[in-house]
This record gives sequence, structure tokens and C-alpha cells, in this order.
Amino acid sequence: MSENAHDFAFTGIDGGALPLSAWTGHPVLVVNTASYCGYTPQYRDLEALWQQYRDKGLIVLGVPSNDFGAQEPGTASEIKSFCETRYGVDFPLTEKYRVIGGSAHPFYAWVAKTLGEGAAPRWNFHKYLIGPDGELAGAWPSSVGPRDKAITQEIDRLLG
Repeated sequence: MSENAHDFAFTGIDGGALPLSAWTGHPVLVVNTASYCGYTPQYRDLEALWQQYRDKGLIVLGVPSNDFGAQEPGTASEIKSFCETRYGVDFPLTEKYRVIGGSAHPFYAWVAKTLGEGAAPRWNFHKYLIGPDGELAGAWPSSVGPRDKAITQEIDRLLG
């Protein structure tokens, strides 16, 4: 059986398991995030997307990472506090992970293996949309905002 996104799990920012399989049947937008990046204001649009689509089944999952420009230096509690107080983030966040290179989280290693190394995140706020079946349904670079039509059209398609 070939791997899909449902084979991977993260640890939540407060501890506890966040297996992607828990969201089988739902699209999941996985985004590597950072608190001190030019793209950090995308948290606002990620939260708006979450509020718009959560009752229809979309999951937004933020994965803090310090891989690019050391722009996520904080502890889990600092990251969580920043996201909640500065941007009102209510969607699930993971603990901080590596998203590139040999020590990348297995989900990100799988993405690179599945789509090719060129599809690995090149900066903070790279987005991967996982379909309800666990297959990759889309990938967008940091420059494509969370509420861009390309992303919302694909979410709408997956939600049927």
C-alpha cells in the first residue's frame, strides 16, 4: 500500500497527538509558519479561511518552523501566545518542526518524495492541500495567499 498524508502525525503545540488520519474525509491545508517573517500576516487570512470553511469540513493546520531565516525562534508557548494574541489564531498548531532537509518531519519528506524535491517548502507559509482521501490535492508557494482563488476553488471542489 502506498503512503498518503494519513500515515503521518504531528504533535500539537500543547502536546498530544495530531494524526492526520483523524481528519480522514476532510480536506486539510498544511502550512509551515513563522512568527517573524514578511509573510506572517498570512496568519490573518489562514484564520479567516478556517472560520469560513471549518463548519464545511476544512482543517487548517499550522506547522511552526525555524528553517527559514531563523524566523521562528520561540518556544511552543511563545509561538502559541503570539498567534492567539496577535492574529486570533484558533486553528490547530503543531509543535515546531523542521520542514526541509534530511531531518524534515516525515510528512514533509513524503511531500518532497511524492512531488519532487522542488516541491519542498522554499520559505515560510508554503501551503499543501491534502484531499479527504489523504492524497495531495495542491501545493502553493508563500507568495500565494491563503484566500487566493486557486486555493479556495480547490477547497470548494474537495468539499463538493
